[in-house]
Amino acid sequence: MAKKSMIERQKKRERMVAQYAAKRAELNAVIENRELPMEERFKATLKLAELPRNSSATRLNNRCELTGRPRAYYRKLKLSRIMLRELGSQGQIPGLVKSSW
Repeated sequence: MAKKSMIERQKKRERMVAQYAAKRAELNAVIENRELPMEERFKATLKLAELPRNSSATRLNNRCELTGRPRAYYRKLKLSRIMLRELGSQGQIPGLVKSSW
């Protein structure tokens, strides 16, 4: 059951990253602009810190779409190695030839 909730949590994070992407980019541009006064850049830093943590793209992980497993993830298929093997054995992945597993 915990794995399904991690999938939902990951999807929620993806929505938040998309929602706050423009705001974060704008604040980061202000922070990195050396021509602006230090006070203004510091205020932008504080505003950036007030945004939700899950709106940062670094909070996203690659996860298996079926199980939520974060490790041994194949990007092309969006599956973990365990599900890749299981679905491959069942013949549900086109082009995947079962060798000697």
